[in-house]
Formats: sequence, C-alpha cells, structure tokens
Amino acid sequence: MLRQVSLGTLGLTIGGILTIIGFIAYANDNATLNLVGFFYGIPLVLGGLALKANELKPVPFSQPTAPTVLALRQQQATPTQNKIRKDLTRYSYGQDAHFDRALSYLGLTCSDGELPLITGLREEDINGNYALILEFDSSALPIDIWQQKQEKMVSYFGPGVDVKVTQPGENTIELTLIATTK
Repeated sequence: MLRQVSLGTLGLTIGGILTIIGFIAYANDNATLNLVGFFYGIPLVLGGLALKANELKPVPFSQPTAPTVLALRQQQATPTQNKIRKDLTRYSYGQDAHFDRALSYLGLTCSDGELPLITGLREEDINGNYALILEFDSSALPIDIWQQKQEKMVSYFGPGVDVKVTQPGENTIELTLIATTK
C-alpha cells in the first residue's frame, strides 16, 4: 500500500500542518509547539518539495486484470515479471523515466538520449501462459530497432521468459513478456 502513496505529497502535507501549527504557536507564545513546527515542519516541507520535483508517478494498468489472469500470475509469473510489475506500479524517485536503465542497457535510446516512455501495462493469458505487456510511446524508435534487440531482451529478462515485440499502432510498441512453462 505504501507503494501507492506519494512520499512528496506526504511530506508536504505533514510538514505543512506542522509548520502552520508552529506559526500559530509562535503567535500564542507557545515555545514547545513553535519549535516542533519550525524544526520538524519546515524540513518536511522542503523534503516533500524535493521529492515532488523528482517524482515519477506509477504507470497505470491500461485494462483491469481478469481474476483468471491473477491466478495465472500466482502460478507462473517469474521473479523478473513480478519485479517489473511492482517497480512500474509504484512511485519512483531520482529516475529520468520508468525502466530507463533497462532500456539504456538494451540499446533502446535515440541518438539524443531520449527514451521510449511506458504509457501503460496490462496482464493477459496468452495460450495458457501468463504475459506482462508493457505499452510504450516510441515515436523516435521504429519497430525494426526494437526487433533487432529482441534476442538481447530474451537473455536480459532471464530464463523462463519469452519476449515478443509488436506495433499495434503508429508510435506505439508493445513489449510482451510471456512466462514459458518450465
């Protein structure tokens, strides 16, 4: 549950409340609450602002996951698929984009360093196997570059995962990670 809470918003809220309490206490000559407000409230507000400036929001699911697919996830999902899903569906801090290190390692960056952006993800049952599908806005990288990196992706995402790259629409790439039966 904490993954779904913005630490920046939490810091701003709690810090703001403590700072306001500190100002009110200062006006009423209450030294103890005044110190709490200034020594805890202001640093929390500043920390919250810093976190908000570097915050990446969770990637939304593009469609709800069916209960049968959830059961399939419990049975077949690889640790890599679970890690990717959990990382993408939480707030992140200090990154340029979700999945940025993996895309850079795989060579899926433009000449100017621009990365494809993940716009959504979904989970499906493909021929009885659990599949995690990452949806990218890839206006700068054509499908042929993605397909050239497909073998590298198979080894990168580890054993037990098959990788498929498709282009369902213009400037849209779907990277499908399918759990293979062991």
